[in-house]
Parts: sequence; C-alpha cells; structure tokens
Amino acid sequence: MSSRFSVIVVGGGQAGLSMSHCLKRRDVDHVVLERHHVAHDWRAARWDSFCLVTPNWQCQLPGFAYAGDDPDGFMARDEIVAYLEAYKTSFAAPLMEDVTVTDLRPGGEGFELSTSAGELSAEQVVIATGGYHTPIIPRFAERLPTDITQISSSQYKRPDALPGDDVLVVGTGQSGCQIAEDLHLAGRTVHLCVGGATRTARRYRGRDVVAWLDDLGYYELPVHEHKLGEGVRAKANQYVTGRDGGRDIDLRQFAREGMRLYGRVQGLHGDALSFAPDLRHNLDAADAASDAIKDTIDRNIEAEGIDAPAEERYVPV
Repeated sequence: MSSRFSVIVVGGGQAGLSMSHCLKRRDVDHVVLERHHVAHDWRAARWDSFCLVTPNWQCQLPGFAYAGDDPDGFMARDEIVAYLEAYKTSFAAPLMEDVTVTDLRPGGEGFELSTSAGELSAEQVVIATGGYHTPIIPRFAERLPTDITQISSSQYKRPDALPGDDVLVVGTGQSGCQIAEDLHLAGRTVHLCVGGATRTARRYRGRDVVAWLDDLGYYELPVHEHKLGEGVRAKANQYVTGRDGGRDIDLRQFAREGMRLYGRVQGLHGDALSFAPDLRHNLDAADAASDAIKDTIDRNIEAEGIDAPAEERYVPV
C-alpha cells in the first residue's frame, strides 16, 4: 500500500464514508482510516432498544438512499449497522480498519500522520471523527458515594444491567429521555432531571413532523443562515422517539405513571443532591417549542392550500 495519498479521511463512520463516496466519484486518490470498525459507535455506544428518531426515508447517504420496505419506520441499532456496512460495500470504500491516528502535523507538501499502521502523508486531510466521544460529566459527580454506580449514556445497555431499583437520569436530551423511557417501561423507579431540551410531536395533521419540516426546507438550512448562527450547534435536539413505530415522549404522563421529575441538578452538598426550581418552566418551554413547530406547519398548510386533516392540540396532563 502507498504511504502517500491526495486525501486522507480520518474516521470511518457515516461522515467519513460519505466523504469517501464523493471523493471516489471524482477519482480522487484517498484512504479512510478507522480506529475500530465501520459503525463502531452505533454498535458499542447505543443501548439494546435504541432506534432512530428520524424516519428511515431520511437516511440518504450520498449514492445510497434507504431502499427498504419501511420508509416511515425507524431503524433499530443493528439495522443501522447493517445499513452502514452495506454502504461501505456498495462503492468499495478504500478503508483501513483498526488503524489509530496518533499525530497529525503539517509536513512536506501537505500533512503527515503517525498511525498504528505506520507513517502516512497526504495533500489534504478530512477529520470525520465526530464530536461526541467525551461525555460531559459535572465535576461534583466525582464526590458521589462510591457505592453508587455511575455510567454515561454511551455505557448504558439495558435496564437489568443496572443494580438496585431506583435510577437517576440526568438530562433530557434525546438520549436521556429515551433511556429514562426504557427504564420506566421495564418497571424501574426513574428519577429524571429535566433540563432545557425541548420536545416535538411525533406526528401532526396526518404526517410525521419530520416530513413537514423537510417540505419546509428545515434540513437544508445552512448554519450561517440559522437565527442562532453557530450557537445552534450547542442546542439540544427536540426529544421524541421512534420506538414501537414512533410516538411522543410525554414527561408529564410518565410522572403520572410513577416517574419522578426534578429540575436541573445544581450540585452535591454532603450526601444530598440539590435541584434548581425550574421543573415547571422547563416542561412549559418544551411544550411551547412543540406548539411553535405546529404553528409553522399550520401556516404552511394554509399558505400552500394543502389538504390535511385537522388535529386538536396537545393538552398537558
């Protein structure tokens, strides 16, 4: 194998493979370096009941749109892995797996890379490693009693893998809400710290909300045109689930069923956690965001003269 390439792509997930497909289509000499195996994070850092929160039809990697028989369904973890493996094979991606990049530096006529497979060089390098490898864990977690099991969302697998009964889930982004639901449905006593992430309905006026937003061009909006600008990168996605065919995640209803809701974690004082008095505000803000999305859909239906069934608005329990 050559040790010099026009382009080296670091990372063999969906982003790295997509870049490889585009480069190969233009006959650009390149190689993709993957530290583990294709779709490693989908295999290792997702729980057993994990599934997509976006419909299958939205899986449209370059040259490889979803072609299964359930476009409006939601692929489970193992199906996602199979989809990415099939994508790799579809265009014979020049992939080197089990290769770790340890150093990247300017050198020669481009860049030099130190890897577990030896020294490599390239005119250009694409970093496609993603931004979620390091969990965000508050420092006070270091002071929790040692007999309390602590894991990040990437380490969670299934309800019966956690000891005891009561489980505290901190954070209500998509992972936090779905893990809380997984534990709740298994009969565990769940304590959920509700943050500022907002929610969306799964379906509205006869269609998946994602389909309406796609028609509105929401997913084509470049970051520099978004009203939050670069700040949108730090904004949590709305929580919803594709589980059991897709549905809303209603934290208020979970509370009626026995889940215990709290505001944000503020800190640890001795052996007691303290919580901000913002639970009601956070729940109301999540509902308001969902209603704002529905308002946008309503305006579009009216403006375009779309024949869509009427639907009563969600009323919080």
